[in-house]
Amino acid sequence: MPSISRPLADDVLRVVLEDESTRLIESDALVRGGRSARTLVKDGPLRVALTALGAGGHLAPHRALGPITVHVLSGSIRFRAKGDEWVLEPGELLSLGAGVEHEVISESGAVFLLTVAIAPAGREPSVQADEAA
Repeated sequence: MPSISRPLADDVLRVVLEDESTRLIESDALVRGGRSARTLVKDGPLRVALTALGAGGHLAPHRALGPITVHVLSGSIRFRAKGDEWVLEPGELLSLGAGVEHEVISESGAVFLLTVAIAPAGREPSVQADEAA
C-alpha cells in the first residue's frame, strides 16, 4: 500500500474532487477488487474518504465507529441499512447513525464521498464497529 505523501489534516485543505475521482476510476485497485478509496481528510474525529465502486462493486455489511454521511458524486448506489434500501443518485446525501450495519452496492459503478465523525476515546457507541466504514 502506498504511503500518503500529502497532508490529511491542516487548518485549511483544498481538494479537487474531479481530479481525485479520476485517479480512483483509473486505479488498479478498482480493476482488481471492484473498489478503490482514497482518504482525503483525517483530522481528529473527522474522516473524509472518496470511494469508487466499479460495475457490480460491493461493500459487504459493516459498521462505522461514528455517524456517517454518503454523498454520491457520479453513478448510483444501493445503500442498505436497518432493513431498508435507498437508491442514491448524484447530488443525493444519506446520513446514518454510529454503529448501524450497512452495505453498499453499485450495478453500474459510482463515486461517492464518505464522511465519518468518530467519537473521542471513551465515548464510542455501545455497538462494536468493524472499521471506519
